[in-house]
Amino acid sequence: MKIVSRETKEYDVIVAGGGHAGIEAALVASRMGCNTLLITLSVKSIGRMSCNPAIGGTAKGHLVREIDAMGGEMGKTADATGIHFKMLNLSKGPAVWSPRCQNDREWYSKTAQTTLHNQKNLDILEDAVIDILTVSDSHIFNQRIKSIVTKAGRNIKCKSFILCSGTFLRGLLHTGFITKPGGRFGEAEVNQLTENLEKVGFVHGRLKTGTPPRIELNSIDFDETFLQEADKLPQPFSFQNEFVRNIQIPMYLTFTNKDTHKVLKKGFHESPLYTGRIKGVGPRYCPSIEDKIVRFSEKERHQIFLEPEGYNTNVVYVNGFSTSLPGEIQIEGLRTIPGLRNVKMIRPGYAIEYDFFPSHQLKLTLETKLIEGLFFAGQINGTSGYEEAAAQGLMAGINAVLKLRNEPAFILKRSQAYIGVLIDDLVNKNTYEPYRMFTSRAEYRLILRQDNADLRLMHYGHKFGLINDDHFKQFKSKQEYIELGKIFLLNKSISPNEVNSLLESRLTNTITQSVKLFQLVQRPEISVEDLLQLPSNGEDDFITILKSNNDQRFVKEILQQIEIETKYEGYISRQMDQIERFDHQESLEIPEDFDFGKIKSLSNEGKEKLFKVKPKSIGQASRIGGVTHADISVLLVHLKR
Repeated sequence: MKIVSRETKEYDVIVAGGGHAGIEAALVASRMGCNTLLITLSVKSIGRMSCNPAIGGTAKGHLVREIDAMGGEMGKTADATGIHFKMLNLSKGPAVWSPRCQNDREWYSKTAQTTLHNQKNLDILEDAVIDILTVSDSHIFNQRIKSIVTKAGRNIKCKSFILCSGTFLRGLLHTGFITKPGGRFGEAEVNQLTENLEKVGFVHGRLKTGTPPRIELNSIDFDETFLQEADKLPQPFSFQNEFVRNIQIPMYLTFTNKDTHKVLKKGFHESPLYTGRIKGVGPRYCPSIEDKIVRFSEKERHQIFLEPEGYNTNVVYVNGFSTSLPGEIQIEGLRTIPGLRNVKMIRPGYAIEYDFFPSHQLKLTLETKLIEGLFFAGQINGTSGYEEAAAQGLMAGINAVLKLRNEPAFILKRSQAYIGVLIDDLVNKNTYEPYRMFTSRAEYRLILRQDNADLRLMHYGHKFGLINDDHFKQFKSKQEYIELGKIFLLNKSISPNEVNSLLESRLTNTITQSVKLFQLVQRPEISVEDLLQLPSNGEDDFITILKSNNDQRFVKEILQQIEIETKYEGYISRQMDQIERFDHQESLEIPEDFDFGKIKSLSNEGKEKLFKVKPKSIGQASRIGGVTHADISVLLVHLKR
């Protein structure tokens, strides 16, 4: 990688934006052999965690594991810079277990920059893209990407362009009555590009997100807060890492109260949310503190997590206190919260309003329908969150390269990955508020667990050259051992004398005759490891193989997979049947030139939405908002004709 200046040349792929989407897109394109350019406003801002310095969380952790399984970078960077790892939802079933970690903000950004600096086939340019130039010579598209134009006056040719603009398109920062242009705190916005894309025919909208104030660590009275310890044995995000080696530090929990809410309400008349100055729609599932007070007026308190932003910093992120209220109201409100009576505020929170492009304008590959070779990824598509952005960047990068190679597109189905759910939802549903991934969005979530992301997706990463042969060989061994273990449980019988003392100690019913180990593992109280430690199983080949492997995490993952698949065997089987029916509908293709207008019996709304999205299959058509079951029945009849 080199940082380029005035010289220009033609690139296979240009990526605009150095956030989480841009990082993944640039890395995957260059790693797949394409001559790639990453354009960013500032090299020093690449990988910046502009809001919460954390990776993962409910469902978001699933996305990170899937990105890693296919050779993406986010999980590795999180593992290298994580300071507080936690597996969420362990009191529930494995479908919703979700890894999360707090990261050292500066370290994360520098690690991402180092990865890009060391990447072959990748150049970086400090500039801003303000226009795209196209040529009209495609028989399918109206136009094809030809080059991009930058603020500094460069005209750089490319075969594919991936736009990952984040919150920078005509960004506005709001704190009380103070409004100023910016992509985020201390950084300039990007103008002209939205207007130029509109001229081509794209439709855009406005969204809003926000961030809380930052406070001084040494001004907090931690005796009035609740200590939140990290996991004692933290699980890495990356399947290629055996351990998390960083020292883990605690986080802290406190709560707002009636006094807090009373103080904050004093500033509502100056809030840009309630004075109409913010036009963009905010995230429903991550509301500001003023929004919480209004929407959940019956609640007397709200959780506030105090999260240090790194090992060697005095900055603390006030998670749960996102706000655009005036700065003096923010500090007054903070000082009513236990532990923050004498707190010092480093920087007030603010809201940011920015342009996005509704993603019905995209194909499932994230290529735009209007311009061949132009891809959108990240918040420009109406999503919120680093993880959703990174997932899109990875998929856009892969598909940009495959298109240049004239190879089939790579589209993950809803039944294959959370990434498939994410992109399917974006393209087929009206996204006019920031989209956030939840486990409830995935109808096949028992199959799409975070623990088996490698089993579902790593073969794709290897196929695209993003997972090396050594790691893939280890992965294949893991697959083989899992199958051996399942066969062992199905075939191995155990007598009452051998196991009843264990069953008694676990307060579960004893047996009166020999049973298969498989039957015992299906009991909630019994684990695979319990049974493997019984003396009677000591000579089995499967156990010998496990004992000979020194990689503790590798062995733990094998046993975990065997146990989950055994305990939930009935539920998994039912979901596999549902997926088979789902796949049948996905296989019923709709011709690209199909004229929905000729079908008179379609509802008017159905016609409008089908024209807008142009679904590739009956399955996709059935998931479009506004298309009814009756519309699908009519469509099936006409397709059969």
